[in-house]
Parts: sequence; C-alpha cells; structure tokens
Amino acid sequence: MKRSGVLFLAAVPVAAVATAYFLSPGGSREAPARPPAALVEAGREHAKSRAEQERAADDAVIAGLPPGLADPAKKELAQRLVASAEHSTLDWRSAYDSIEDLGDGQGYTAGVIGFCTGTHDLLTLVERYTENHPGNGLARYLPALREVDGTDSHEGLDPGFPAAWRAEAELPAFRAAQEAERDRVYFDPAVRLAKLDGLGPLGQFVYYDALVFHGPDTDPDGFYGLRERAMRQADTPAEGGSEKTFLDAFLDVRRAAMKAKRPGIDTSRVDTAQRRFLDAGNFTLDTPLVWEMYGETFRVP
Repeated sequence: MKRSGVLFLAAVPVAAVATAYFLSPGGSREAPARPPAALVEAGREHAKSRAEQERAADDAVIAGLPPGLADPAKKELAQRLVASAEHSTLDWRSAYDSIEDLGDGQGYTAGVIGFCTGTHDLLTLVERYTENHPGNGLARYLPALREVDGTDSHEGLDPGFPAAWRAEAELPAFRAAQEAERDRVYFDPAVRLAKLDGLGPLGQFVYYDALVFHGPDTDPDGFYGLRERAMRQADTPAEGGSEKTFLDAFLDVRRAAMKAKRPGIDTSRVDTAQRRFLDAGNFTLDTPLVWEMYGETFRVP
C-alpha cells in the first residue's frame, strides 16, 4: 500500500472546505479551473484526519446509523471481495503467510491486505507487533525494514525475511496483528468516512477497496485525492446528491487513475465487480453476489 500522508488542519470543518472547493463567489457550482493548491490539500488532509480520528459530532452521527459494512457478516463479505482481487481467492485467511515481490516498485507485498516493505505499512505492522511481542521472528529485520521503507529494495531482507514472515504467520498473535492493522489503517477509516458521506454498504466497500489499492495518501492519486476529484463531479449523498451518481463518478475517477498509473492494468475490481453491483442497484451489498475478477467468476451465495 502507498505511504500515508501527514495529518494537517484537523480542525477545519469539512463543510467549510467543501464550500471553498465547489462554490464560486457568485454561488455557482462551477469550480474554478485551478482551485488553490493549499486549499485542495487542506480538504484532502481533513478528510483523512476526520476518517481516522474520533470526533464527538461524527460519532453521534454514526451512532444513529446502521452498522453497514461494519456488521460482522458484511465485514466478512468485504474481506472475501478484496481477497478475490488481491489473491484470486475468497479465502482471505489463506493469505496471512503470503509474501512476494510483485515487481510494482513497492518491494515485498505480504499478508492479508498486501502490506508492503516499500510503503510504510508493513514496517508499522512489524513495529507495533514487536511492541507487544518483543523477540518475535521478525523483530531482527526492523533495522532493514526502516532502511528500505519508501523503496523497492530488498537490502538486508534477503534471503531470510520471506521465510521469517511465513513462520511468524503461523502464530495466532501475528495473524491477529495483521487483522488489527488492516482495520486500523484501511477498513475502519474507509467505512467511517463513507458513512459520513452518506454512503451505504456498497459505497463503504467502494471506499475500502480504493483505500487498499491506492493507499491512504492525500496526493491526487491517493484515496483522498480520488475522493476529492469525484466530489468535484458529483455531490455525495450527505450533500444531497444521488448515491449512484456519486459512486459512478468515484469509480470513473478511480479507473482512470489505475489506467494512468499502470497502462494495460486489469481493472476487473471496478468494471466487473463494483460497477456490476452498482448497476444492479445493490447499494446494501446483499448476497447472493456474482462477479468476475481477471476472467474468473466468483460467487457468494
């Protein structure tokens, strides 16, 4: 996953920032051709901060909403959907011990959500795990993980790190640590922000999968940048917009970003999974579900 950005401007109200983005001085919904860069960045940073931090007002709103994707059955479904894209299987628990270099410039990709040695999240996972379990089989690689963070280098990790990862993944404590870090960095912030944007379980999953793939970045191609670009095209339901229209805009922006970054990339996770659910009007992500991923058909009864 991509390196997360630093939090700024946590106290700026989302509504105020959104108004500055989307309303011209005359009240038109036509945005300036080039919004001030600092203001755009402020909006992305605040959205990230709001999704990741506890806020009394937001908590009150969320407390009055259905659990959505956080419902245990829906959360399990979400992990199966992501696993079909990340690991070509519905058995997401089979990926605890997975580790390989995919040749995408992010070093080793490992574990249930694809933590990467080059994008900070794998380092953070091992650091947090080591705080609670000193002397674990991965702790000795922390100096090397810090050195390669932000690069695709294996220096100090080969040849032993992959075997150490697989061995540690046999332990329930490390499996639990992977799940906790997945939820802390990806699942919980995505579901929280989607609820605040007025999105149901499908939209919450759309955010979650995008956060997993694009990373919790505030740059234009990170998750928060993609959300900001989609909001220029359509109102969120919380702003009074149509859920389908907004999600269509978000998926369009996301697909374009995927193609721009990796020309020729298979965009099944958007085209024949999420878009299929959206076109069917399945905003509650109810089963049975049938989708295609990289030419393979998956079903959840």
